[in-house]
Amino acid sequence: MTLLAVTFFALMAFGLPIAFAIGIAGFSFFATNDIIPMSIGVQQVASASQSFPLLAVPFFVLAGHMMNRTGITSRLINCSNVLVSWMSGGLAQVCIVLSTLMGGVSGSAVADAAMEARILGPSLIARGYSKGFTAAAIAVGSLITATIPPSLGLILYGFVGNVSIGRLFLAGVIPGFMMMAGLMLTVWLIARRRGYRPEMAERPTLRAVWRAVADAKWALLFPVALLFAIRGGLFTPSEVGAFAVIYAAVVGFLLHRELTWAGVAEALQEAVVDTGLIMLIILFSGMVGYAIIFEQAPQTIAEAMTQLTSNPLLVVALILIFLFIAGLFVESTVLVLLLTPIFLPIVTPLGVDPVHFGILMMTIVTLGSMTPPVGVAMYTVCSLLDCPIEEYVVESLPFVGTIVLLVAVLTLWPGLVLFLPNMLM
Repeated sequence: MTLLAVTFFALMAFGLPIAFAIGIAGFSFFATNDIIPMSIGVQQVASASQSFPLLAVPFFVLAGHMMNRTGITSRLINCSNVLVSWMSGGLAQVCIVLSTLMGGVSGSAVADAAMEARILGPSLIARGYSKGFTAAAIAVGSLITATIPPSLGLILYGFVGNVSIGRLFLAGVIPGFMMMAGLMLTVWLIARRRGYRPEMAERPTLRAVWRAVADAKWALLFPVALLFAIRGGLFTPSEVGAFAVIYAAVVGFLLHRELTWAGVAEALQEAVVDTGLIMLIILFSGMVGYAIIFEQAPQTIAEAMTQLTSNPLLVVALILIFLFIAGLFVESTVLVLLLTPIFLPIVTPLGVDPVHFGILMMTIVTLGSMTPPVGVAMYTVCSLLDCPIEEYVVESLPFVGTIVLLVAVLTLWPGLVLFLPNMLM
């Protein structure tokens, strides 16, 4: 097990792509093991792909790319602008609300952050917002997509941990809106202190709000339709992914009439690349997961933690601290695939609901994408806005503090996470 970890981090340090670092580390375990033949490792790579729930990943990736070409993004920006631009820090508030709405479309924090940095970032800087504040609001705000359905991270967690994806989707709704409210309050407090003025002098009229919401109705109805389709038993999570693609095509071709066949071809090309990257990580993670179970890592870690404390709350807190530290160095998808088989068997016997733990885990590990030293969303936004990393780090501290406080609240009161799943499923 030590050899596996050392090989993985050594390859990562040399800049090898994550998928290959995982694969080589996994093969090195089987190559140096005298008990398990190499053929078992190869079988684990193949068997990791034999899962119907996993079909949801390429479907949702394709649906997200198609949605971006249907005119939905511009309508969501207009809707967000009408709803919150009258508040202090108006454009930054728009970023937070747009992340919430885009979470129901893209399902990817990095994709959401990149889109907002390109479209809204220059406008924020031109209106006097500092580059660090702009980058922090966009990058940390994109974290909301980790919980708002359809989150790709929650799909992977449900697949690896054998947890209901429908319950995970429902469980992410309230935390997602709480995250939006917390980050909007943070923006408001900073904007009031620095004098960042609203974009609108007066609050919008009910007619203006209704017009903006009606214009974006097909995007706003998308996550609602997904939840009701799963809850009503109409589709499995895999079938819901296919439904999302059909929904995007109908909206793009028939309702908004902005999707073209050239746009579909581009969406397919981008989806193939993204799916290939994700699936390569998943396949090689199957081999590493087998090695982790064979070495009885969950049992060893559980025994070490229970020697420190038997309090479920403290055990979860220790795991979340470890996940936060790991998220600083390793991408969230990898952590979900590698650490879910380790930590889920530890917390479940302690009475922790796997759905509750999944929301906490996804929030914490995705936060690593917004923090140094290897935050993908952080580097993406800072490069697009030409923002120094040092300035971003300082400006992001209030936002990161808000997220940590929210995670603590969700940990102490699991009913906030489980209310909708328990009520509807």
